[in-house]
Amino acid sequence: MKARLAAPLLVISALLLGACGGGGSEPADRGERAAPAQAADPNLAPREVPPASMVSTFALDVDTASYGYARRTIQEGRWPEASQIRTEEFVNAFRQDYPEPEGNGFAVHADGALLGEREAVVRIGMSTRRAGNAERRPASLTFVVDVSGSMSEPGRLDLVKDALHALVDQLMAGDQVALVTFSEQARVVAPMTPVAERAELHRAIDSLGIEGSTNLEGGLVLGYQEASREFRSVATNRVILLSDGLANTGSTSWQAILDRVAEYSRKQITLLTVGVGREYGDTLMEQLADNGDGAAIYVSTSEEARKAFVEQLPTTLDLRARDAKAQVAFNPGVVDSYHLLGYENRALAAEDFRDDSRDGGEVGPGHSVTALYRVRLRPDATGQLATITVRWLDPDTRRPAEVSHSLDTSALAPDLWTTTSPRFQVTVLAAALADYLRTHDTFTHLPLPALTTRATELATTTEDPAVAELADLLTRTASLS
Repeated sequence: MKARLAAPLLVISALLLGACGGGGSEPADRGERAAPAQAADPNLAPREVPPASMVSTFALDVDTASYGYARRTIQEGRWPEASQIRTEEFVNAFRQDYPEPEGNGFAVHADGALLGEREAVVRIGMSTRRAGNAERRPASLTFVVDVSGSMSEPGRLDLVKDALHALVDQLMAGDQVALVTFSEQARVVAPMTPVAERAELHRAIDSLGIEGSTNLEGGLVLGYQEASREFRSVATNRVILLSDGLANTGSTSWQAILDRVAEYSRKQITLLTVGVGREYGDTLMEQLADNGDGAAIYVSTSEEARKAFVEQLPTTLDLRARDAKAQVAFNPGVVDSYHLLGYENRALAAEDFRDDSRDGGEVGPGHSVTALYRVRLRPDATGQLATITVRWLDPDTRRPAEVSHSLDTSALAPDLWTTTSPRFQVTVLAAALADYLRTHDTFTHLPLPALTTRATELATTTEDPAVAELADLLTRTASLS
């Protein structure tokens, strides 16, 4: 699907939808004002948007930490806390089948399927072009490693050290690494060091050992200071926090911590939080990532850590887009109501979409971002169902760009489970698992055993170990119910 700038399509869509009259969203999408959006760049002209009650706006999210931690919890025979379940992170943990754009922006994909006579599931997919390790820009990485007493759980610090060793071995000429640790106090173990001096970096990693309490604030502040001191405009400048997130010394709220590093993060230094440990400060790590221009992942095994830091290295380190946002304008002549599954922490007001001072999501090369909607259709309505627009800033120039795509009712498959692609069904099953963990019910109108059976069939069809793992998690969840 070729990306195209959105101006003509959104103006036409706004006029058509405005003429169609009412139709409201479900309560989850409330509080947005109907106001014309103003372009942040003179080359992106101001344009009208449809009535805000039928517009869904959110920051893109590539985090997967919620799924990773829930997976570990379920495998240990425990039920995850509902507050730690974020549906979008379950969905985005799985590979998709979206086409890539030709350039450095986004390709937008939309499809859907009927769940009943007037109910449908709509999938919105946004993808960036992949890049090999040799294609990415140089990286200046500052690792901030938790070596406090809470990291003494058997294998926890060893997992972190193994991940760091693996990453250092994958870095290329032009990259450089600094290592900061924190317990009660923070200290620089290795100043910014060219990757050519790998032996020195490996020795610094080997020296890490458990110490005292958890002053995460001190560690992150010192890490940002080090990253700022060695900032390179031609490189990806990233702080990577590896911790269980169980802060107990200094400031322990994400807002207070980010306030301390605000002056450094404005220098285009992004954050990646890597969660570890059986007990995990999910809220702190997720909010630090979401509000610190970054992403959050969780790893519980060396295999998962190596996948993040070796197989997915360009995706982990580089950027395709800053402050990326999506806006879905539903046609009130076709859609009676809608509900976005997940993204509660990433929701934006309609007028924030083109306000480039409002934070969006950071997206790397080869990332796909998926949003699922439950949609209630009007009786016998046909035609354009929705217009999807993605807006982002160039990582280097901060120049805004947009791309749009529309979805028609004719594109809705007649049955979710028999006429859609395997990847679409996997996406629905991942969302259904999240839904069940939060509410003990699913939006699919199928009981958990039926969903488990379908997941098992899809594991065979796709030959994807991640789908087999999903089937296993559904089976285990049923046994815990």
